[in-house]
Amino acid sequence: MASKFGLAGGIPERRVRPIWDAIDSRQFKNALKLLTSLLSKYPKSPYALALKALIHERMGKPDEALTVCLDAKELLYKDDSSLMDDLTLSTLQIVFQRLDHLDLATGCYAHACGRFPNNLELMMGLFNCYVREYSFVKQQLTAIKMYKLAGEERFLLWAVCSIQLQVLCDKSGEKLLLLAEGLLKKHIASHSMHEPEALMVYISLLEQQSKYKDALEVLSGNLGSLLVIEVDKLRIQGRLLARARDYSAAVDVYKKILELSPDDWECFLQYLSCLFEDDSMWKFFDDIDQIHPTKNIECKFSHLTEEMFDSRISSASELVQKLQRDTENSNLRGPHLAEIEIEKRKFLYGKKNDSELLKSLLQYFLKFGHLACYASDVEAFLQVLPPHKKAEFVGMLVENADSVSASATTVLGQTTTILKVQELTGNIFELPLGEIEASAVKLAKLYCQNLPLSKDLDPQESMFGEELLSLINNMLVQLYWRTRDFCYLAEAIMVLELGLAIRGHVWQYKILLLHIYSYIGALPLAFERYKALDVKNILTETVSHHILRQMLESPMWVDLYNLLQDYLKFMDDHLKESADLTFLAYRHRNYSKVIEFVLFKQRLQQSNQYEAARVEASLLQLKQNADSIEEEERVLENLKSGVQLVELSNEMGSRTLRFNEDMQTRPWWTPCPEKNYLLGSFEDFSYCPKENVNKDREENVKRSIQRKSLLPRMVYLSIQCSATALKESLETKGSGGDLKTCEELKSLLEEYTKTLGSSFSDAVEMITEISQGARTFETLGSDLVDWLNFAVFWNAWSLSSQEHWHVLNMLFERLILDRIKSMGSSEMSSCYSDVQVLVQIITEPLAWHSLIIQACTRSSLPSGKKKKKAQHSDHLPSSPMSQAIKDSIHSLCSTVQEVSNWLLNKINNPEDDQVERFLTTLKRNEGPGQVLGVLESFIATSEESEVGSRIFESLKTWSKADSARKTVTAQQRVLREFLQICESKRKLLEKLKQQMTHV
Repeated sequence: MASKFGLAGGIPERRVRPIWDAIDSRQFKNALKLLTSLLSKYPKSPYALALKALIHERMGKPDEALTVCLDAKELLYKDDSSLMDDLTLSTLQIVFQRLDHLDLATGCYAHACGRFPNNLELMMGLFNCYVREYSFVKQQLTAIKMYKLAGEERFLLWAVCSIQLQVLCDKSGEKLLLLAEGLLKKHIASHSMHEPEALMVYISLLEQQSKYKDALEVLSGNLGSLLVIEVDKLRIQGRLLARARDYSAAVDVYKKILELSPDDWECFLQYLSCLFEDDSMWKFFDDIDQIHPTKNIECKFSHLTEEMFDSRISSASELVQKLQRDTENSNLRGPHLAEIEIEKRKFLYGKKNDSELLKSLLQYFLKFGHLACYASDVEAFLQVLPPHKKAEFVGMLVENADSVSASATTVLGQTTTILKVQELTGNIFELPLGEIEASAVKLAKLYCQNLPLSKDLDPQESMFGEELLSLINNMLVQLYWRTRDFCYLAEAIMVLELGLAIRGHVWQYKILLLHIYSYIGALPLAFERYKALDVKNILTETVSHHILRQMLESPMWVDLYNLLQDYLKFMDDHLKESADLTFLAYRHRNYSKVIEFVLFKQRLQQSNQYEAARVEASLLQLKQNADSIEEEERVLENLKSGVQLVELSNEMGSRTLRFNEDMQTRPWWTPCPEKNYLLGSFEDFSYCPKENVNKDREENVKRSIQRKSLLPRMVYLSIQCSATALKESLETKGSGGDLKTCEELKSLLEEYTKTLGSSFSDAVEMITEISQGARTFETLGSDLVDWLNFAVFWNAWSLSSQEHWHVLNMLFERLILDRIKSMGSSEMSSCYSDVQVLVQIITEPLAWHSLIIQACTRSSLPSGKKKKKAQHSDHLPSSPMSQAIKDSIHSLCSTVQEVSNWLLNKINNPEDDQVERFLTTLKRNEGPGQVLGVLESFIATSEESEVGSRIFESLKTWSKADSARKTVTAQQRVLREFLQICESKRKLLEKLKQQMTHV
């Protein structure tokens, strides 16, 4: 081969090395200069051309890179065996992959393997190509060829993994698993096995076929010696015995594991399941979701008599007592949690032992209540208790907390734990206002008292009492919700900003502030807090839900564009490059990771957020260009006239969506992006754990993506209908619009109304009655903007109807003017949800309607054709449709002007006055402001020697006036951005009005 004997792609390596060095150091111009010299000597070298293509691609010249790659490919296909080496092919593969032409790289490798069927290096390159394409069948066939050629165990395992992936991902027939098992058995008979990972693959293959006894035989035989860690081997043995329903043997194995590893909580749960012959545990572990782990584990007892249950629970108690004795001098939590689990099982069986369960929870508190993990440890146990028992338990914690003899850190930890348990049980929502306020003040004093404990800590280290400020914030937000006194919310902002001033690394403060700022319309500050989280890599998928929805409903289009592009770039890049990790796992013989990486990539590909972001990115382009129909048509052309998104909408019903967002990090008042308790009344609230809130999300999100995916196509069709409708109205008095286009638009409107839970005729009746005042806008619920979109496109489908134009005009007028009236002179902080609705109306349905009007107007003004223009002007005055257009423009103009006037009124309010009003709310002798008073008093009296120089400096430089001003400035920026959009729309409408006047 050409890469042997010191040659690189048939060229001496000393000639190539400087080029690679220049590429690696990003000196692309120098690399190209060196390559030009090389090509003068080797003009027909595919490797030299591949390097040239690589340099062009790195320089951002994809077209040139592809042309050069294709030239190199053509040379490779010529009958010259000396040019066909892996170095040339791998370089071409890099470029083809970056240019999204991986199929061409695969073709090159397939051609090379056809020419040199016994070259292992080329076959590995071809296998790599199939890994990148996720072609599991071709991976399997190539791996088997390599195994036959080299006889190496790793190639056989590559084939077996490829078969497993076919079954897991492609849902191929399970007969393939028999083939894989047969191949492994044959290999073991002739060569045995030499790697632990190989054994794990074999066992997993048998498990996939439910051949648990066969797997146990393999594990207990000679191959079992490959697993050198005894506990790992026992865990596999216990699992296999349990799945084989040999529960008594499994119990003995799990006992051994617990004796060796008494803190293994998962093992204890599996032990109990085997003890009670309950197979539901294995379904739980099969379906466990690492992003959304459920706290509740189903327990089955119906098959056990009371005598059997008592005997087995007694056996479990004895084991737990032994484990507790053996670990008496350690801080292991597992044996003590196991005691609570036993009491919980008794309770669920119906033993009426709630007092014993509370007692065991209290004992766990006395031993571990000062730790931050206590609340999450006991959450699953608290959920089985009735509300009055939860309240009783909170009372027991308060009574038994050691506030006298314990150390300051223990008191601090226990106090924090009690508050977290109150939040978990929902008990805190039942307390009187005065008690909540007193608790918040008490926590503020406790925070100040314990601040000196952190004076010698590094800024990166968590401070003592850090969680107290988050708990205070939660109380203040609840007080705001129940009283609607904005001072509590302003106070919550100040508390968290002070916390960040003291230590800027606390992500919990940033998330809480993000959601408060979003709620009061200070979105630039919310976005700033999101960026301060320094979200990177996979966190882009799991954390961006905190800000994405708010940005989509805001006028901050530049920031929204950047947010969407960053997210989509990460997702697209990861989906492209994840195969690199998969092939790396193959090369390093880590076969469990091969399966994991492929399934993870599949999970990301099915992300609901990914699908939604792709649609929203397209809609954002349409919104940004809606004031110019020519620009809009260019955007629609790039979007293939919305056809691809319609296909996505059609597929959405049968797709599986994955929810990868980490909802546990969200504040209590907004457990998911679609829900915010602060927008409703406290009286209508009933507490439920976060994991219950998200159960119905999938269907709602699917319908939302389906609806939004139809919009670009409906915009395109509406423009097409409008382009001919006015002419036909003038010339033929027809119904308007191309028949085929109108039929497609009607079909999409029917699909659209289905996603709103209505039929087309019912939807028309609904919007007509609302426009006439027969129904209120509350009938439309949270889908108000979507209903307005329907009304716009319904009107576009039947432009010749004056009545439809009137219905649409009245809908816009009533909805927008009613919102403005309800907002009145309210502060931005209390009416931002209404502003969000107005932003969506102006930038979506009203924008689409203005596009339709632009299309109608343009069709009536054929530029450069004066005769035709004159002909049209004769007919226009008598055209009902042209009058309807003029009336609509006039109506929209006055309506948008009202929005602009309201915004101007807010913006022209002097900033200093707004800051002063913000600060005035915090200056009260009683009620709101007490927490901030405690903190300010501490700041005023604290000394550097007491709290340390770093904290002291942070306290003295923090200013509530600065925080107030930043909040007001952020709110003003949102209003100005919105005003700019409104003014752009108003100018467009004025221009259209002028054009219709002069026609």
